[in-house]
Amino acid sequence: MARVDLDGNPIKPITICMIGAGGFIGSHLCEKLMSETPHTVLALDVYNDKIKHLLEPDSLPWAGRITFHRLNIKHDSRLEGLIKMADLTINLAAICTPADYNTRPLDTIYSNFIDALPVVKYCSENNKRLIHFSTCEVYGKTIGAFLPKDSPLRKDPAYYVLKEDESPCIFGSIEKQRWSYACAKQLIERLIYAEGAENGLEFTIVRPFNWIGPRMDFIPGIDGPSEGVPRVLACFSNNLLRGEPLKLVDGGQSQRTFVYIKDAIEAVLLMIENPARANGHIFNVGNPNNEVTVRQLAEIMIQVYSKVSGEKTPETPTIDVSSKEFYGEGYDDSDKRIPDMTIINRQLGWNPKTSLFDLLESTLTYQHRTYAEAIKKVIAKPVAT
Repeated sequence: MARVDLDGNPIKPITICMIGAGGFIGSHLCEKLMSETPHTVLALDVYNDKIKHLLEPDSLPWAGRITFHRLNIKHDSRLEGLIKMADLTINLAAICTPADYNTRPLDTIYSNFIDALPVVKYCSENNKRLIHFSTCEVYGKTIGAFLPKDSPLRKDPAYYVLKEDESPCIFGSIEKQRWSYACAKQLIERLIYAEGAENGLEFTIVRPFNWIGPRMDFIPGIDGPSEGVPRVLACFSNNLLRGEPLKLVDGGQSQRTFVYIKDAIEAVLLMIENPARANGHIFNVGNPNNEVTVRQLAEIMIQVYSKVSGEKTPETPTIDVSSKEFYGEGYDDSDKRIPDMTIINRQLGWNPKTSLFDLLESTLTYQHRTYAEAIKKVIAKPVAT
């Protein structure tokens, strides 16, 4: 039976140039496209470890529909040619690890703004559609964060629920270099929007709100650098795998929402296959039902990890650390990040399904199975004297 879009029209096979295809989101999106659609993917990235299972062997049912191109978009003359070969470009490339924002602000700004410029330019000049991945960080701090702590207005959703077409983007002072990422991401959004308004670029902007699942981020010293701090869930996973206390930055009072990667990828596929409904829109993609404080997240993860690993809960499950100690000078944060889902629900009929407990169970089961033995070997290594 022929696949149809949300308006009942047949879906024609297209070629997609996916920049950052080897990352967490890219690997899940490639899997979805290969297993459920007839589309072809030109997969661009520096590494392909997370999509190797899609590239080999040649006997795979989708063989010939995905090709890997090892390149860095900073300095590769093949980029425009690959964008020209495709009907749609999806840009996932970014430095998006909070610990880097104030320790590597120049790299962060260049990666998220300067390096993205040619992608936008080539799409616009060659009349190619663009789906650009931004971030929920573009919202910065909520209006509610500036109200007195005891103000009843803090409970009013108008002061903290984030709407694509209404909420202001409020960042900290220039000295708070943590906002280098959000600012670069906001500026590239404005440039894409301007290309649409002035030059007719067909675009969709995605603002992910904490997408979680197998293969996310890195576990230090195992599938990533020994130095460096991944995002909160991978940080907590790393501590659990090593039997160490989970570090709560500034008491873990910040509130976040988490959405399962497989739910989020469903939303992206709807954007890919319904351009008439998605073009010109910015979409929040998150799950407002899965809201917790970072402290609550740690407590649930400890409980879930004990279930999937069969290991006892540690005597000291969490410890408090300051943001300066954990992230370095110049760190700042937003208090809450709750997405308004009106636009994506209206345009694409999408709603997330997976509960926080279930998505954490899936993620931690994968991580325990994949990393537990490797970490035991690292821990057991004798220290050189």
